[in-house]
Amino acid sequence: MQADIASEQDSAPLLPGFSYRRIKTTGAEINVAVGGTGTPLLLLHGNPLTHISWHRVAPMLAKDFTVILPDLRGYGDSSKPDGGEDHAGYSFRAMAQDNLEVMSVLDFKEFQVAGHDRGARVAFRMALDAPQRVRRLAALDIVPTYHALTNVSLGWGLEAYHWFFMAQKAPFPEKLLCADLDYYIDYKLNKKGVGLSIFDARAMAEYKRCTTPEQIHAVCEDYRATVSLDFAMDQADFGHRHIECPVLVLWGSNSHCGRHYHPLDGWAPWAPDLRGWAIPTGHYPAEERPEVVLAPFRSFFSGIEPQPAEAA
Repeated sequence: MQADIASEQDSAPLLPGFSYRRIKTTGAEINVAVGGTGTPLLLLHGNPLTHISWHRVAPMLAKDFTVILPDLRGYGDSSKPDGGEDHAGYSFRAMAQDNLEVMSVLDFKEFQVAGHDRGARVAFRMALDAPQRVRRLAALDIVPTYHALTNVSLGWGLEAYHWFFMAQKAPFPEKLLCADLDYYIDYKLNKKGVGLSIFDARAMAEYKRCTTPEQIHAVCEDYRATVSLDFAMDQADFGHRHIECPVLVLWGSNSHCGRHYHPLDGWAPWAPDLRGWAIPTGHYPAEERPEVVLAPFRSFFSGIEPQPAEAA
């Protein structure tokens, strides 16, 4: 395994065949990589990552789809606008609107979307707010925000400490995290039972480059919005609005999501057309085991009912 990892970490580009654009939206300027041909597939990354987190699956998906890889506002090389007194600038609705506008600029009226971690929460809100545009949705390693925050267990709270720490009033978490940014990013990515060896050295270098005081503040604003505005939106929508498109949910059997939730139970009230299963990974499936993500994604986004690997 170490030899395989080392062979990847030479001078080859992480996203061969992709080109970059900066797209201005109503509230931000979004860094976007685009590659491939075919129907559009938007891939949204999580925290504390960037669009680079898709580098082990995006080039393969680009053989069948036009793959769009943005950095969420506040992350990577996208702009980091002010969140406002109520943090609305970093709500999932604001991030969803950015990406709806990105897809409009790219002339994609309808598209499919997959998200990991925070990106899956953006995709969730996008599918609720713009059902006429989102044709299929895949989520990696989350339960919906409303379910997470109304079913908090001791185990999940300990592993997901950052939800509550980063949501504290500014600048308390920012000052502590910015004291040693390299230490923070190593600690954050070093998940229990998985470690850091799953990450390509070039990807890690990108994550560290982008872990700046400005990004840390934006991420804290993201979490502040989550426990206030986003939770309130989901609470108002629960039982009244549903995701109309087909939904695929995959979660790591060795992740905090897999250890402390039954993810399909959390998704079922929101998504009538639902399927999903556990995969043998931790919290970063697309980088740890890209093949167990790629196969169901290819099927699902091609309109073929996906199956777990053992049933394929």
